[in-house]
Order: sequence, then C-alpha cells, then structure tokens
Amino acid sequence: EAQGLRLGIPVVSLADPSLELHRATDAFPLKFMQQYKFFPLRREDGVLSVVVSDPTDVETLDAIRLQSGCEIRVLLGAEREILKALEEHYAASSSMERIVRDIQDDESAPEATDDVAQLKDLASEAPVIRLVNLLISKAAESRASDIHIEPFEKTLRVRYRVDGVLVDTESPPKRLQAAVASRVKLMARMNIAERRLPQDGRIRMEVGGKDLDLRVSTIPTMYGESVVMRLLDRSSVLLGLDELGFPRHAQERFETLTTRPHGMILVTGPTGSGKTTTLYAALRRINAVDKKIITIEDPVEYQLDGANQIQVKPRIGLTFASGLRHIVRQDPDVVLVGEIRDRETAEIAIHAALTGHLLLSTLHTNDAAGAVTRLLDMGIENYLVSSTLLAVLAQRLVRRICPGCKRPFAAEDKVLQLLGVAASGSGSLQLFRGDGCAACNGTGYRGRMGIFEFLVVDDAVQRLILEKADANALRAEAMRRGMTTLWQDGCAKVAAGLTTYEEIVRVTREA
Repeated sequence: EAQGLRLGIPVVSLADPSLELHRATDAFPLKFMQQYKFFPLRREDGVLSVVVSDPTDVETLDAIRLQSGCEIRVLLGAEREILKALEEHYAASSSMERIVRDIQDDESAPEATDDVAQLKDLASEAPVIRLVNLLISKAAESRASDIHIEPFEKTLRVRYRVDGVLVDTESPPKRLQAAVASRVKLMARMNIAERRLPQDGRIRMEVGGKDLDLRVSTIPTMYGESVVMRLLDRSSVLLGLDELGFPRHAQERFETLTTRPHGMILVTGPTGSGKTTTLYAALRRINAVDKKIITIEDPVEYQLDGANQIQVKPRIGLTFASGLRHIVRQDPDVVLVGEIRDRETAEIAIHAALTGHLLLSTLHTNDAAGAVTRLLDMGIENYLVSSTLLAVLAQRLVRRICPGCKRPFAAEDKVLQLLGVAASGSGSLQLFRGDGCAACNGTGYRGRMGIFEFLVVDDAVQRLILEKADANALRAEAMRRGMTTLWQDGCAKVAAGLTTYEEIVRVTREA
C-alpha cells in the first residue's frame, strides 16, 4: 500500500472475496501473463485494467500494451495473489498447452500417422482423451450449440457456434488432427478406419453436471476429416411460450389454436432457428392428464414427462412417414412430427389432422406464406391444405444485447427511417448496443430471443389457397388482416432496446 501511495497507483487485493474475478480477455497466453506477473482485471471502453506486481517495470507495461492493442490502466497487487488468480481463472485455457505438451513428451505416442492401429492407440491415450473432453467442456461452458473442428493445409481450426454465430477458440496443433478426429469417432462408435466417406454418430456424456447428447458428423476434405458436433442438453429446462419473445397478440392467437381438437400448425424457419423449442413450449402448455401426446423426431431434443417420444431410425425403416402411420393407431390427441421432408410424410400428416388429431410440425421455408405454397408444391391438394391448416408460424433467432455492457447510442437517420421512425423524431427513440465485456466474450450480445411472423388461416386465406394464390398474395392478405412480418417484429424489438438493427438485418436479410 505504501508503494501504491508513493506512486499514486490504486492498490487491489485479488484475494478480496468481494472482488468478482473473471476472464476479462483472451488476448494473452497464460505463460505470457505468468512471465510478466500481471492479471487482466476488467475491460471498459477500450481500456484494459491490469493488476501488476511492479508498476515501474516499463518493459512489462509495453509488452502488455503491444499484446493487447489497447490502452491500459495500471493497478498494484501482490505477486503471489496475481499468480494464484491466474491459476484459478486462466488455467482452464492453459489445459490445452499442458495436454499438448504431455503428448509431445510421450515419445511412444505417434502424432501423425495413417496406421489405423496406431491411431486407435493414440486416440485411447489419456492426453488425447483429455484434449477432446476439454474441447467439449469448454463448448458447454460457452453455451455453444456446435463444435467445428476443421483441417486446413497448415492449421487445425476449432470454432464454437455461440448464439448462432461462429467464434474462434484455442485450437490443437495441426499434427494432432488425426488423433483428435479418431478420438471423436471412437466416442461416437464410428469406423475410424473409414476416412473416405462421410459418417454420422452420437455421443452421450455428462459435462459439468449436464447430460449432453452430441450428434457427430464427419466428412472428408482436402486436408483431412472435418468434424462437427451438435450439442444437445438433455437436462435443459423447457421454456414457456411467454419466454420466447412472442408479440402479445400473436401469442394469444397461437395459444388459442393449440387448444383446437384437430388441424395442423406449422413452424417454419432455417436450421437452428428455434422451431423445436417453440413446438415444445406449445406441448408443455397443452400437456395434461386428459391428452395423449406422441412425438416422432430426429433427434429427440427435449424430454417431456407425459409424452411418448420416438426417435426415427431410417436404417431399420423407422422414418417420419412410417412412424406416423403407426402413431395414428395409438389413439393420440396431439402428434408432433419433427419435420415434414417429403410428400409421403405431408400426406399422412394432413390425413392425421383431418381425422381428429392436432398435428404440429416444421418446414424449411423463408416465411409463413411460403409454407402454404411448399405443401402445394409437394403435391398436396389445395382443398386439403385449406381445410386442415390452422396457422403457420415463421421465426428466426436474434441475439439479445448483453445486459452487462448495454449502452445507448445515437443511431444514423437512415437506420431510424428503416425502423419506421422519421429522422426528425429521432430524439423520441433511444437505441442500444453492447460495448463488449467478459460476460459476452466481447461480442456485445448474450442469449437469444425469437422474432415471429404468424399467419392464421382464416376464411380469407382459405379462399386464396383454394384459388391457388401465390405466396405474395397470401402474405399481402395476411398483412392486411393484421399479420406482423419477421422484419416488423424485429424492428419492434430493436426499438424496445432488446436487440440491434444489425442483428435483424443479419437474420432476415432485409435492409
């Protein structure tokens, strides 16, 4: 403290329990921080606060500035506390370095080989097991939905998809790519000797107290096998409809339609847009002792007590279509079909909806009106579509502004106009964005929410379907009758300070 007073530098005790320590940045390797004996405390407005043991060491301060690329604010702390804090809060990232070093030090372990027996031995070695487990555990900790392990000519790249966007993370060296791919394939019960063809597999493991289900896909590329793992948390809590971000009027209509005794409700959107989450929120609401609910999915992503859930198995002939044929003989009240992929499944689903069942399913279309024309293009008669389809919900997921670094800013007039606000009235609208902090890994976003477009098939829309009207006509009529488009709902959420204009453009491609 005396040194701090003499130099006019604030003194910080990293051992103080009231001081919340976390990873403020990933700009520095652990060895670098240990060498120069400093701890990155926080990053605000482009200024990095660092706790150092010797604030007079110009070489250390210059090295920190050069490595971080930003202005630094110096705080004074005890060397032993700095080293202990580094071990506690940054050692996880150094695990990769330690594991790679362990593999390198093991002279009996081959690092790059085409010999299947040697690869299997290496993939079963403790350091390689720890390395793959580390990649998975870090992904789960980061709330990632996917892990991408991609081989290139000179590097092996690992990325996580967090809140719908790919982000780089610490990667193993190129020489370990065969060992890493082989370990994943062993865990997924795949053939490690087959590297010429794509393969699919599945891993179930517990990470941090969570029961994870990983869908694994491998495909050969010019420089080795690309591996992608989709993470599904089997213990994740089902959300309610009111937690998804529905506009109030759309939610009320949606809830009313899910109480109908028969008919079809479709949810549309690209892969990863939250369709299954929405359908399960609906099932959760209507799940009751007097309802028989059966689902058929690929894969079963959520567990719902009271529902009979079926996993498709195409290899033995259990497809969506064949499974659905038998499900209707099980006297269900509500049926969820994971996806309508072909005409056969669509025909059986329509028949089920006609014969006293409420059927929920998904399609891959850009908007709600497109789902109607997709069914017609599949060969479903227009009179069947008009009489069975109750509604179509189109949706996308946008990232929420991080509450930890959320700040107001002055938006450009062009943006305000696109949001439906006259430039002259810009003072009445306050937009927000995230500056980036440790909690959001510097992205300015944390978590996601839905934007929605809800098309109700009322009498007017039914007439248009019978007339075989195109998607534009269906959309225009639905909007005339009060439908809010994806773009409009997104803009409303920007104006409410929940997300950003850039996010809405990213997921809707409108501007």
